[in-house]
Amino acid sequence: MARPKKLEDAQLAERAAELHSWTIAEGKLHRELRFVDFAAAFSFMTRVAFEAHRLDHHPEWSNVYNRVVIDLVTHDAHGITDLDFELAAAVDSAALAAGAKTAAA
Repeated sequence: MARPKKLEDAQLAERAAELHSWTIAEGKLHRELRFVDFAAAFSFMTRVAFEAHRLDHHPEWSNVYNRVVIDLVTHDAHGITDLDFELAAAVDSAALAAGAKTAAA
């Protein structure tokens, strides 16, 4: 299967407008989440890991106690692609199921 190509600026702006709770920071889709505790955060990350593996697309992320910071970019395309938006949708679904809040909340 061919890897996706980097989105042009107009495409990126259109797709980004569809996302809630995500920003574009340093050329990556960025989201920060807060969970009730470490176990909930880690459980969320496990759900996302299975989807990332299925997509063969892996996030840049970190976890400290109940917080998870996620950045999505397609390294081999040197930018954001449709694959990043597909994984962002899976992240949003898993976050909703896990009762996540934005990190600022």
